[in-house]
Parts: sequence; structure tokens; C-alpha cells
Amino acid sequence: MTINRYFAQGSISEQRLYEDIIIESLKIYGQDTYYIPREIVNRDRIFDDDVVSRFDNSYKIEMYIENVEGFDGEGDLFSKFGVEIRDACTFICARRRWENEVAQYESDTDKPFFRPREGDLIYLTLSGSMFEVTSVEDETPFYQLNNLPVFRIRAELFAYNDEDFETGVDVIDSVEKIHSQTQIMTFPLTSITGTFELGEFVTQVNGTYTMKGEILDIDYSDSGNAKLYIGHQGATDGEYHVWTTINPITGDKSGATITPVTIQENIPFDVQNDDFEIVADDIIDFSESNPFGEP
Repeated sequence: MTINRYFAQGSISEQRLYEDIIIESLKIYGQDTYYIPREIVNRDRIFDDDVVSRFDNSYKIEMYIENVEGFDGEGDLFSKFGVEIRDACTFICARRRWENEVAQYESDTDKPFFRPREGDLIYLTLSGSMFEVTSVEDETPFYQLNNLPVFRIRAELFAYNDEDFETGVDVIDSVEKIHSQTQIMTFPLTSITGTFELGEFVTQVNGTYTMKGEILDIDYSDSGNAKLYIGHQGATDGEYHVWTTINPITGDKSGATITPVTIQENIPFDVQNDDFEIVADDIIDFSESNPFGEP
């Protein structure tokens, strides 16, 4: 025997009203966030790993933070290698708002965008924190009025790993400049033919190999000089090489060309290489042929 057809378990109008109430509540009690889809540039098909990722778009949408007494996760972890912050957060997002603000702009015939995806990012403007989506629950609450009105998104604090950010939102794109390993090239303004463009790639031909990198920032604050911050760098032969002050660099879009006067490595502020080296010098004598044992 089937269910009684005279009693509706959620009509279209009731479902719509229920969704409207949820959306209004999220707009009142939620926080502004930016949803940032991840684009896989080069996937390793053997190990099923994404070698290079890029973030080109961002979508502003309100989400409710389910945590009420602070972030979840392991919190601040103190270890012999420094301090690790392992915060986690749970976001509630209305399905209809997701479809209108994100899905319709990201979906195409080859890549449907039914729900938030693991690996995408959420920037929380409240705390200035970037979170990476780890799991998405789309059946909570479970079919109230025969409907699934929200996504419950579980996310953990994002750890930058040389990803490319070109979202157009300065506070988000600055993550790339702050945390990436870059080279600072200095040259006099009077010697530039053309103007380099932010985000373009520059190349330098050095004999059998060519160096290539992206301009992450251009600094004109130094009187008479300009500084290019070059990231995502490497050589075309796949081996380790460095930029030189002998040959010119050329922008692929602007066509600007210049030979750097000085090249300096810009180490991210949160990297502790120098600290380890200074402390190690007091423990290990690297002038010895075998500092770890008997010669």
C-alpha cells in the first residue's frame, strides 16, 4: 500500500518557503566568504596526484559558521619543528544560493558543478583565514519537507604549496606573494624598454636552458629602481638552475626586456631555514669532512 496521496509531505511552495527562511537566516547570522574553485593544471595520472593547481576565480557568498566556541581541529600544535596551526571549521551554505552564485558560472558541459568540491578553498573575511574543503555533507538535515536545502562543508586551514592565485581579489592573491619562494630582481627604471605587466611570465635564455617565472609583484618604491618579484620559477630542461645578471629577461605579454642588476632570494617570513642554520652552526662543525662521525 502506498502513502496517503491526500497528505503532501512537502509541496513545492512549502519547500520554497523553507528555503527562503534558511537563506534569510544565513544572511542575518552568517559571514561573508569567498568560494575559490581549484583548477588542476597538470594531474599525475599514475599516482593520481595534482602536481600544479591554480585558483583563477572567486565568488562572494554568505555562509554560517557552525562553530560557536572557536575553531575545531587540533588548534595550535607546538613541536620541535615550530608551531603548527591546525584549525578546522564547518560552514553551512544554502543550496539555492550556491547554485545561483557559484554553480551557474563554473558549470559547463564537460565539468558539471553539482556541489562544493573537496580541494576548493573558502576565504573567511571575519578572521582573514583560508580554509580548504575536506568533505561535504549534502543530506543534513535529512529530507525535511522532502528537500535538501543546505550543504554542510567541513574545511581545514589551508597550507600554501606554490599554487597560483589570480582571483582578482587583492587580499586573496596576496597569499601567493607572502608565502611563495621568490627571486627579487632589481634594475634601474631608465633602462627599461617597455613596462612589465603583473601576472605575466618572463623568460631568460641561458645557453642550453631557459629560465621561466611569473611576476607576482612589481615594486617602484625604491627611488630610481624597480623590483620584480618572480615566483613559480624553473628551467626548461627540468634541472636546477638560477637566474643570472648576464642575460636579459623578457615579458611574454608586454615584450619588455631588461638585464637584472642584482638578484636576491626572497624567503617567506614563516620559513625557518635561517633559524635552523644558525642553531646548527653551534652544534655541528660543517668544516669537517665528516661532521656526523669519525673521519
